Amino acid sequence: MQIQDPGSVGLDAARLRRLSEAVARDVGAGLYDGAVLAVGRHGSLVLHEAIGNSDLAAGRAARVDDVFAVMSLSKTLTNVLVLNRCERGLLRLTMPVAELIPEFGMLGKQRITVQHLLAHTGGLGGMPPVPLDRMPLAAALAAVCMFPPLSRPGQDVSYSGLTAHVVLAELVRRADGGQRAYRQILDQDLFQPLGMHSTALGLRADLQARRVPIVVRDRSPGILPAPMMESYNEVLGEHAEVPAIGVYSTAADFYRFSEMLRRGGELDGVRLLSPRMIELASSNQTGSKINALFSFACESRGWEPFPAYLGLGFSLRGDGIFPTPFGVLSSPRTFGHVGGGGTMFWVDPAQDLCFVVLTAGLLEEAANVERFQRLSDLVLAAVVGP
Repeated sequence: MQIQDPGSVGLDAARLRRLSEAVARDVGAGLYDGAVLAVGRHGSLVLHEAIGNSDLAAGRAARVDDVFAVMSLSKTLTNVLVLNRCERGLLRLTMPVAELIPEFGMLGKQRITVQHLLAHTGGLGGMPPVPLDRMPLAAALAAVCMFPPLSRPGQDVSYSGLTAHVVLAELVRRADGGQRAYRQILDQDLFQPLGMHSTALGLRADLQARRVPIVVRDRSPGILPAPMMESYNEVLGEHAEVPAIGVYSTAADFYRFSEMLRRGGELDGVRLLSPRMIELASSNQTGSKINALFSFACESRGWEPFPAYLGLGFSLRGDGIFPTPFGVLSSPRTFGHVGGGGTMFWVDPAQDLCFVVLTAGLLEEAANVERFQRLSDLVLAAVVGP
């Protein structure tokens, strides 16, 4: 990708350098190992940089084409396919899941809709009781179907780490006719049309040499236990089919995905969504409800409770000053997502700005939010012109 002069799109180059300098300081202090960054405005890429190491133990320096397990950024890829199927009339946001997956509609799940799953208000638990390395979509779905929801659909906001996207991926597969594997649908209908050639569900063989190993540097107690996260090095292999966390990608590829969203659903002549659908998906669907996921951080880090601010498949900036990975300087309609202590992308429609950061050496989740808030605000503070 060709790098443009930041000044040509209203960014102060000296201020933007503060982002790279901050990451270099963090790496030098041992907070994490390295990062790959991408920043663009008005469709021009103004920063694409690798800092530090991608594999500290092996002495491997970070490269801009490093391949990361993007963790929960994977969810947004499935979400776009779900919204695409809604626009094609194959799914409806208000459709009960059981209409297309009849075996799902038991034990109180018959009222869960597509909208509930996208907004994390379906009441599903976080993880199906199936080992990830033996979790083809069919086995995971069968496990999910056998358990009741934890709360009445629509009542609470509780982020579903794995379960909801097992169901969403199967909805896409069945709406598609049930003939293609889900990894094929992602590749043929999303990655290839958007030119995301270094992105795959599962660690595709040609990507293995560039893979950044999952290492947890901040082992403080949090949402995701460090041993579990590091076990993903083994279980998220080539044949793993885990739609919520199992995608591997590069900063350049996720920048292309972000650009598609910034441009209203189209990139290089390929339209996946309409501007109206992106506007709806990036609007607050959870009101003033609190996301139960961060209850622990309100205690451990002294955060005041704040609204979940979830859209249809995206996290939102929202209004007010509170811990947010998207930065307190971003506009309220900024949307994107964060993954597993080390990955993030967002699009700020008001500033016409995209930011992607993929890091090596994961942090505890609340510390990661605070780290990404700091880095995001450095990007936003570089905006000085239209």
